[in-house]
Amino acid sequence: MNNSVEDNVTYDRYEMPIAAGFIAAAYDRIEDDTVILVHTEVPFEYSGQGIGSRLADGVFDLIRQSGRKVVPKCTFMAKFSASHPEYRDMIAG
Repeated sequence: MNNSVEDNVTYDRYEMPIAAGFIAAAYDRIEDDTVILVHTEVPFEYSGQGIGSRLADGVFDLIRQSGRKVVPKCTFMAKFSASHPEYRDMIAG
């Protein structure tokens, strides 16, 4: 399992390869210098394995590197950011 997260600007999502033909994805939209995380998907057969959290870590790390702020509209990303104080400084508003 490859845990590298990449920003796929063509599809407005961050992607993390899981296995051949499978990815976990966090969909976003950009408004000014803010990344709004709107939806997170992990294929059903891979749920409960911590993949969503690894994806979220990678997404927040990439956003931090870009210097942008985050609005986690997605329930999963909102819960993740609330339970990870190391990312609180990135939350807009």
